[in-house]
Parts: sequence; structure tokens; C-alpha cells
Amino acid sequence: MKSILLREIKSFFGSPIGYLVIAIFLLLNGLFLWVFEGDFNIPNSGFADLSPFFTLAPWILIFLIPAVTMRSFSDEKKQGTIELLFTKPLSLWQIVNGKFFGAFLLILIAIIPTLLYVFVISNLGNPEGNLDFGSTLGSYFGLLFLIGAYTSIGIFTSTLSENQIVAFIISVFLCFVFYFGFDGISSFAGSFDLVVSSIGMDYHFKSMSRGVLDTRDILYFVSITVVFLSFTVYKLKSLKS
Repeated sequence: MKSILLREIKSFFGSPIGYLVIAIFLLLNGLFLWVFEGDFNIPNSGFADLSPFFTLAPWILIFLIPAVTMRSFSDEKKQGTIELLFTKPLSLWQIVNGKFFGAFLLILIAIIPTLLYVFVISNLGNPEGNLDFGSTLGSYFGLLFLIGAYTSIGIFTSTLSENQIVAFIISVFLCFVFYFGFDGISSFAGSFDLVVSSIGMDYHFKSMSRGVLDTRDILYFVSITVVFLSFTVYKLKSLKS
């Protein structure tokens, strides 16, 4: 698994992809949070609060993570190198986990510089340091689990087609459905609205953003991640046979 992970990281940073992903994520967040007028602008909100970032980030990542993962297996299939991958002394789970953690680490590197926002907003508070660190920490944990779920979906969809654009579109669609779709459907579910809403990622991400790390929320994200990685392994088995 380590060899696959290192190969993924080298391929990301051996080309403009890795640097471009990090730059786009930080640029979009910076513009919406500090420059553009609107609901996400922190200085204009009058509150020393990072909630605009944690509202915006999942939407940016819905497009950014599929752009990172779309080449994971689709490129291997297109170039015919997936057969060489199968000949390595690695199990399918090790191959999938290597691809998964490679993409996950790249997005994690993009997230790390945003910790500067915590320092800046804490200093902007009145009085200084007037920031809810509990909810901020919970939101960051929630974001990590959300990234894991998005990445697992992206890795899976990359096995469905040799065309990276097709893999990208399917991944964006599935991430959107799991993050926002169930919340939208819940408004038509009547007395079952809470049950339907709780199937979506948004419900559990918001729960963690309150600063309380409930095991149910953690298990939800872990389950989604494991399920889609399992789908990936199953798909690779069918390609291998």
C-alpha cells in the first residue's frame, strides 16, 4: 500500500495537479470569505465566527475532490496499466487504500493552511480570543470525515469509466446527492423528514460542527467511506477476472 500511496503523491506533485488543487481551494475560500460581498464574507458579518468557511468548504470540495480522484483508476484503465497494477504483490484492498490515502493526503495538505483563519478570526474577536474553539475543532474533524467520504466516492467512480470526465461527473452527482440530496428530499417526507435527512452527510456534518463528536456521526462517515471503498474493490475484482 505504501508504494501505491507514494506513487500517487509523486504523481500529484510531479505535475501541476497537486499545486493547482491546493491553490484553487485556498483562492476560492479566500475570495469568498474575505473579498467578495455576500453571505460568506466574514468581516462584513460582524461575528468572529468560522461558520461561513465550514458552510462553503463542502461545496467547493464537491467539485475539487472528484477532480483529484477522477484519474485514479480511469487513467490506469485507459493507458492499460491496470493489468500491471494487478501483477504487483499487493491485495486489491492495499491498492485501493493506497489510491484513497494518496488523494486524501493531498486534500488534507490543502486544508492545513486554513488553520490560519482560526488565528486571524480569534484576533479579530471582541474581546480578542472570542471564538468558539469547541465548535471550530468539531467542524474541522467533521470536514476530515467528509473529505474521506467524498474521496471514497471519487475513487469508486473512477473505476466505472475510462473517461475521466465521465468519472468526474458521476462523482460530483453522487457527492451532491449524499451531501444535500437527502436534506432536500426530507422536505417531502412528512413525518419521516428527520429520518430521511439523517441519511445525508449534511445532517451529520452540522452535528459535528456543534462541537460534540457523537459516535453516531463518526460511524456514519466511516461507514460511507468503507462501503464505497468496498464497491471499488468489488469492481476491481470484476475487472481482474
